[in-house]
Amino acid sequence: MADGQTSTTIWNGNWIQVKVPLPFSLKWVNSYVLPEPDGEGFTVVDPGLRTEEAIGAWQEAMERHGLSMRDVKRIILTHQHPDHYGLAGYFQEQSGAPVYMTKRAHDYTIRLWGERADFSGDLHQLFEVHGMPRELLEAIDGNLDAFLERVSPQPVVTYIEAGSEMEFGGSIWQLIDAPGHAFGQVCFYDAQHGWMLCGDQVLPRITPNIGFVPGEEENPLEHFLTSLRELSRYEVKMAFPGHRDPFPEFEERIEALLQHHERRLTSMLGLLKQPLTAFELCEETFGKSLRSNPHNLRFAMQETLAHLHYLEQQGSVIRTVGAPVVFQAAGD
Repeated sequence: MADGQTSTTIWNGNWIQVKVPLPFSLKWVNSYVLPEPDGEGFTVVDPGLRTEEAIGAWQEAMERHGLSMRDVKRIILTHQHPDHYGLAGYFQEQSGAPVYMTKRAHDYTIRLWGERADFSGDLHQLFEVHGMPRELLEAIDGNLDAFLERVSPQPVVTYIEAGSEMEFGGSIWQLIDAPGHAFGQVCFYDAQHGWMLCGDQVLPRITPNIGFVPGEEENPLEHFLTSLRELSRYEVKMAFPGHRDPFPEFEERIEALLQHHERRLTSMLGLLKQPLTAFELCEETFGKSLRSNPHNLRFAMQETLAHLHYLEQQGSVIRTVGAPVVFQAAGD
């Protein structure tokens, strides 16, 4: 944030993009404030991660634009990841506004941060069997546990569904299923204006993390690529993403993402001419410097596994079950 100030930008005449600060490499997440046409308050899309800096940024942004928490009429979540979801309960507590997200997305939050949360243990076991050293496993465990306070309090949720419509901010929005990055994610499409609130499904200049999650779909990358092809059919004049700035080149960016993953798959297949664990392939692909950053290492390892599952289901690699599991290109 330049000069210690919260960055806000006006779009479409009266939308406010608030760049809510994040304590990791993404730097900020976009929240969008959409005023209602009758002047009766506004909708907040993806309020951000709960930190003291983020709360301070919101206070500054609201003061700058003449808003207050009592003006919040609804809180909408494109998906469940903590950098989007974390402040939802706080906003609800301060405003009394309902929080909307899909049931699939909400179920994920319960698994991660509910009373009987089991995700950290499941991920630990997954990474261990795929060759990650113990000291790195323990660092990732600690990183995951630290997120609980950043998503508290948990909101009371009202469910929305892909395939339905929702009216807010003076528009009627189509809710589009957008799996792969986060199962349960939805994009919101205003056909009249050609606007797409695309969450983290299509991002400019950076690629969404597509990670394998234990207990979820076996081939998240296939779901993601299929979703991108479906999204490319929509006529989009301006896309409003969860990270970086809004952009008009929606179809072109989708094509670039498809090409990125094709290159990544080809590169990994080349590396697998010799047998490697998923962890070894992760370090060959993303570098060993991530050992000092458990947050990004977790993303890289899950992304490696997602690409391996894709290649395996294509018949391009063979898995040898052992301690640890090893992968190799078919025919080598």
